Formats: sequence, structure tokens, C-alpha cells
Amino acid sequence: MKSLSNKGLHILLTLETESEALLLDSAGFLKYIEHILETKEVEIVGITEHVFENNSFTSAVCLKESHLCIHTWPEFKELTFDVFLCNYTQNNTQKVEQIADEVIQYFDAKIIQKHKIER
Repeated sequence: MKSLSNKGLHILLTLETESEALLLDSAGFLKYIEHILETKEVEIVGITEHVFENNSFTSAVCLKESHLCIHTWPEFKELTFDVFLCNYTQNNTQKVEQIADEVIQYFDAKIIQKHKIER
């Protein structure tokens, strides 16, 4: 029986960015995230999103390995992002770190909060 002591890494971010246009571009973000997930061989099983009246957005990407979510607040120049990949068939810790780092780079963002939770 496999040990369940390290089910995976979950990173939760609150970010601040001056790139307001990116906080309003749901389609651009999803295209970007689909590309980085493909480069890491992470399988998308579903995507759902909602664009608000001010063009801020919420998106959730369900993954075979778990999920990632984003919520944008252009009026505050902020976003929240979280990503979790389970370690069921392989250790995905490095992929979680890379995805979080690439999202920070995409938004050219300053980290307000970063939490790492070993599940």
C-alpha cells in the first residue's frame, strides 16, 4: 500500500500587478495557462469561467492531477491564484512551483501572500 503522507503541494498566491489589461483578459490567461500545462504534461479535464461586468474574471481549470483557480480584481490591481497537483503517480512538487512562478511572471506581479501547503 502506498504511503499517503505526501499527497501533493498546494500553492496559494495573492498577487499585485500594474498590468491591469491582463486582469481583464480571461481568454489570454486561459491560452497562456493551457500552454504552460501542456509543456509540463499536465492533463486538463475541464475549464469553467465567469467574466464579470467590469471584465474581471474567475476561472477554474480541473486537471487530472487536481486543479488551478484564478480570481482577478482589477479595481485593486490584485489577483488570487492557487494550484494543486497530487502526487498519486509521480512527484509533481516541482511542477506546482514552476506553474506558480510562471503565473507570477505572466502578470509581472509582486507577491502579497504566498502559502505552501503539503497535503
